[in-house]
Amino acid sequence: MADETAPSPSTPPRAPAALTAAPGYQVRRLYQAYLAVWIRAVDPTLTGPQFAVLQAVDAAPGHDQRSMASAVALDTSTMADVARRLEKRGLIVRRTAADDGRRKLLYLTEEGERTLHDANSRARRLDERLLEPFGAEGREEIVHLLTSLADHWEGLTEDA
Repeated sequence: MADETAPSPSTPPRAPAALTAAPGYQVRRLYQAYLAVWIRAVDPTLTGPQFAVLQAVDAAPGHDQRSMASAVALDTSTMADVARRLEKRGLIVRRTAADDGRRKLLYLTEEGERTLHDANSRARRLDERLLEPFGAEGREEIVHLLTSLADHWEGLTEDA
């Protein structure tokens, strides 16, 4: 005789309370949802880290790859990969520093400027949609809380 209390194979189980109470689990859920909506609303080929690097290079052209990595919270090996990909796509140029052949200085190309401008306007609209339920005042508070949490968690990585 079949067990009538067994869940239907077509109904996924709920996440256990111990999991849903974990901040890391909720952050991962947010990130996965954000990536999915980013691809549809902003750009299917420009990743979040690539977008961040374009933003940083636009704000501080001619700075070296290592300092840009720090500015956008990427480790140096990930930054090197992101910069190579952006350069390959023609969005940035990397120039060797005159005083140190190991340092690569980053600059946006015209195509990089256009790509950033277009993606930035779509990203700002996405930001509005993501935080729409909270109103202007709530948005500010949420961004402040997220920034504080990110700062704290990054500090924990330094303590480890």
